Amino acid sequence: MHDIRLLRDQMAHLREGMRRRGKLEELTPLLDRAEALEKERRDSIRVAEEAQAERNRISQDVAKRRRAGEDADALMAEGRAIGERIAALETRRQAVESEVSDILLQLPNLTLEEVTEGGEEANRVVRTWGTTREGDVGIAPHWEVGERLGVLDLPRGAKIAGSGFIVYRGGGARLVRALMNFMLDLHVEEHGYEELWVPLLVNRATLTGTGQLPKFEEDMYAVPSDDLFLIPTAEVPVTNLYRDEILEPGDMPRAFVAFSACFRREAGSAGKDTRGLLRVHEFDKVELVRYATPETSRAELELLTSHAETVLQRLELPYRVLQLAAGDTGFSSAMTYDLEVFAPGVGKWLEVSSCSVFTDFQARRANIRYRAATGEKPRFVHTLNGSALAFSRIIAALLEQHQQPDGSVRVPAALQPYLGRDTLR
Repeated sequence: MHDIRLLRDQMAHLREGMRRRGKLEELTPLLDRAEALEKERRDSIRVAEEAQAERNRISQDVAKRRRAGEDADALMAEGRAIGERIAALETRRQAVESEVSDILLQLPNLTLEEVTEGGEEANRVVRTWGTTREGDVGIAPHWEVGERLGVLDLPRGAKIAGSGFIVYRGGGARLVRALMNFMLDLHVEEHGYEELWVPLLVNRATLTGTGQLPKFEEDMYAVPSDDLFLIPTAEVPVTNLYRDEILEPGDMPRAFVAFSACFRREAGSAGKDTRGLLRVHEFDKVELVRYATPETSRAELELLTSHAETVLQRLELPYRVLQLAAGDTGFSSAMTYDLEVFAPGVGKWLEVSSCSVFTDFQARRANIRYRAATGEKPRFVHTLNGSALAFSRIIAALLEQHQQPDGSVRVPAALQPYLGRDTLR
């Protein structure tokens, strides 16, 4: 959510931010409405203050007339009429402010100045790691090797729940558990994150805090009878951990890691990547969330991204890091790096992590603040998050990148202690 002062003092800056995202034409009606409402709010405050001054003057005149034994009924009636007018102005002002708040909830974050303009075509590869097996012949797609090895059962997942739901069996189920423990141990023991276990159901205030609501409600799995939603990522409950709280000096920065199942309806993506594990409705993920100060949040983005990259390096999966252009940056994000692994069996780069800094956009929505020193006025924290990592596409890449000529799959050394074997066969 944006600072209301942008509407009052920096509307040109706000419009420019929407233009850089390629959203100005779409959002101009909202911006025009917000600008008009803000003018109405200021005018109503001025009129109410003038009316209150007049009411105060009348009250003084009434008191003088009463002391002099004179009739004050007409003045008192005038004062009551002004009071009713002030009450009506206050009611309207509250309605205007509520509508402005609703509009602010619909406006995406401003991207950082270093984020390039343009859409997906303007995304920039900033670095790569490892050697892909692009061009290698005979590498089966992950759904074929997974079925042959007995680690994936996609038909029965579809039978139980529908397309886009997965059953892992035997070594596949153990692989999911191994990935969870490996990633959690790495981030807790080497990277210094506090481990959390969070609810899979959250309320509207929680999803509004991180920016999923109101804009993306159609992508949520909902429980209408309780007005709850299944989480699309652990970012949602973890970021909201300190909603409506103030962190005290010494509490910053904070770093949290959590494993969770994630649920996404993927509305509007029908027909895209329907085979295998590339686009599913339920998947597992280890998520990193950081609270930072405004002065350090940009550097914290590099740190968080490096932590996600470490997982890929330990899993020996070639990857590239993309800096997203403004038009491809998510609604709440100010800057995002996407991590993509190469899956040679399907011949695609697969996004397995988005590492983002949100500046104070989420913190304003969730009212998460901190004091830099005792007695200082609270400031909004800067929030960051990144997947480290999403399992389904990681498993797809593992089954393809580490596939051997005999059809088995080599288990990376870092994962062997957790899986208890060096090969899936």
